Amino acid sequence: MVTNNIWKKNLFILSIAVFIAGIAFSEIMPFLPLYVASLGDFSHQELNFWSGFIYAGMYIVSAITSPLWGKLADKKGRKLMILRASFGMAIAIGAMGLVTNVYQLFALRCLQGLFAGFVSNSNALIATQTPKEKAGQAMGTMASSVTAGTLLGPLVGGFLASIFSYRITFFITGILLFTTFIMSFLWVKEDNFVAKNTAKLDKTKDVIKQFNSPILIFGLLITTMIIQAANNSINPIVSLFVKQLLHNHGNVVLISGIIAALPGIATFAVASKFGTLGDKIGTHKIIIAGFIAASLFFFATAFVQNTIELGILRFLVGFSDACLFPQVQTMLTKNSPAAITGRVFSWNQSAMYLGNIIGPLIGTTVSGLSNYSMVFLVTAVIVLFNLFLFKINVLNHLQKSKN
Repeated sequence: MVTNNIWKKNLFILSIAVFIAGIAFSEIMPFLPLYVASLGDFSHQELNFWSGFIYAGMYIVSAITSPLWGKLADKKGRKLMILRASFGMAIAIGAMGLVTNVYQLFALRCLQGLFAGFVSNSNALIATQTPKEKAGQAMGTMASSVTAGTLLGPLVGGFLASIFSYRITFFITGILLFTTFIMSFLWVKEDNFVAKNTAKLDKTKDVIKQFNSPILIFGLLITTMIIQAANNSINPIVSLFVKQLLHNHGNVVLISGIIAALPGIATFAVASKFGTLGDKIGTHKIIIAGFIAASLFFFATAFVQNTIELGILRFLVGFSDACLFPQVQTMLTKNSPAAITGRVFSWNQSAMYLGNIIGPLIGTTVSGLSNYSMVFLVTAVIVLFNLFLFKINVLNHLQKSKN
């Protein structure tokens, strides 16, 4: 059993580490298309293709390989996977500053996806060592930390790129991730007794048998994918929607950046608090409230008339996000045996990455066939559908468990 001091120390160290990792992962995003453009003489269509292809490559590879790393985490320990991910991505991202063509950059983005899993394995380690009654608070703290880093990243990246260069910024990003490797290596402690109990859990069907309710777990994974898809359906059209609301007047880039950051600011502010509340009244109640609120906010956004109204509603979406992402992880924590938590969290990461891929496709397709407002209406319907699935697959099982 992990002592009070050890799990609290791990939570402290890893919350700082995922904050740094959040900065590292997001700071290259603002200038990645510009870096692609600097690697060749591309037409507008070619630039769009390579930018999207290179951006998506990491998520596709990680979605495929995450379950394999999760299996290894349950056998060898989550700390080892944390070290693997932080060191591997430090090398991959740092090396991006040395590429001479888009093929090399694409290969390194795929390598980054292969080594991905720092945040998910950090969450898995915290999940297995935190007392169940404190799981919501712990997962909320981790979510707040990575959200804060992700929010700060584009600002840091833009600042570094403007002072130095794109290539130097990649080197600095690699150093940041190497810092998380050192922190994890020196100060994170893991009780390895879990690894002794996984010899007969090589096959997925054997893992599934460990769950009290496979329906509950896979229902939560589907919930993760749909939440991520709903949120990411908005991302491709935010700046274009802002431009439309401003009638082509004003600083579109600045206002779009502020509006894009608002949901994360709200999530950072309340995720831990909602986690603590969920520990007291029931995590599933927080998730249901999040679904209802998100559907209302997305629906209302379709009818905004100016950027102030849009900003307010996007900020409110951050509160509903805080009711969803961390709380789903909390439910996974509370309903997964410790011996297979690594695999469960890796499956959850794969579900998130699938949502990252599906969401923008929904947003761009709907906006192309209709208009920007319709994207928000469709997203509201998707969230309501997710609520319906959650009710059937999760709450019904919880009710049966009580009986």
